[in-house]
Amino acid sequence: MRTASWILLVLVGGLTLLGALASVSFGYWSSEWGQDQIGSVSLHDLAADHEDVATAIRARRGTAAAFAAAFATLFVWIIVGPYRRGEVWSWWAILCGTLVYVLISAVRIPFLGTRAGVDVAGIMLAAVVVGLLLDVKRLRAAG
Repeated sequence: MRTASWILLVLVGGLTLLGALASVSFGYWSSEWGQDQIGSVSLHDLAADHEDVATAIRARRGTAAAFAAAFATLFVWIIVGPYRRGEVWSWWAILCGTLVYVLISAVRIPFLGTRAGVDVAGIMLAAVVVGLLLDVKRLRAAG
């Protein structure tokens, strides 16, 4: 079960990294403004002849994607190193990092009135919890 656990978690981290890199690519290099939607409004319509607005929105997307890529890199690094070796702290670090991501994503519902992105966070949480539960025995062995 330990092998299935770390493989599933590496897949989650790898998909997170790919998603972050795709977001960077779309935000920085996409010339298809009409496809970049913010709710029901395209970035082109939102910026409406104000290139600095479009640049600011793309920069914010890049910053968010950079943090997602950094999180995914650390996530995978912990999994292929300490987690695979059976170090208990890494189990908790993976869970805590994922919970912070999910909680910050979820508070957009009451504060911003949107669920955009919350479903992805929920899917990630579910996959991480399954992966961690596959190797939950390490917690009992340490205690």
